[in-house]
Amino acid sequence: MITVRPSSERGHFDHGWLNTFHTFSFGGYHDPKNMHFRSLRVINEDVVAPGRGFGKHPHDNMEILTWVLSGSLAHSDSLGSERSLRHGELQRMSAGTGIEHAEYNGSKTEPVHLLQVWILPKERHAPPRYDQKEFPAEGRRNRLQLLASPEAADGSLSIGQDARMHVSEIDAGKSVKAEFAPERNVWVQVARGSVSVNGTALAQGDGAAITGETALEITADENAEVIVFDLA
Repeated sequence: MITVRPSSERGHFDHGWLNTFHTFSFGGYHDPKNMHFRSLRVINEDVVAPGRGFGKHPHDNMEILTWVLSGSLAHSDSLGSERSLRHGELQRMSAGTGIEHAEYNGSKTEPVHLLQVWILPKERHAPPRYDQKEFPAEGRRNRLQLLASPEAADGSLSIGQDARMHVSEIDAGKSVKAEFAPERNVWVQVARGSVSVNGTALAQGDGAAITGETALEITADENAEVIVFDLA
């Protein structure tokens, strides 16, 4: 079964410096029908104005993954990490017992466009961790590239949950296929372009909760970038 979460129904706030869309309940957006999907708690699509950002603030007991679509994001945290994040790099922050961080647009002239994902951890109060890794572009061209997994498979970053995050950049008219065990649950989020998933149309910003499907075929109607979550 494929249940579409249309982009137009997401929570939306335009703060001037921040244009943000919330797939699930977050902050001032409360939607009892869309609190989470399995362990997937947050998918926020943010566009941050040049030179602006999120000041230092705390998190705990959450796996936080950030994927930049365009621009540059500057990161600093209480663990001493200071990094810059661009498209093709995944940031993994396991908040655990507690971490403070700040995220800013690293450019004074261009906006930064990003997806931030929160996944509920399997175990609470683990030691906080930060990591960041660049993934080669050819690994996601018309194929699924594994970015995060519990066992750090295939060079992915490790997360403390039975969940896997993939990305694919699909050329117009091309397809990617994937198979899943019957008990798994899948979420597809369209970051750019438009696709069909087993014949169901999804536009940019749309998401889809998928259950009971053991095989997926994602076909791009135009050049597209999709994020695929494989969840317990």
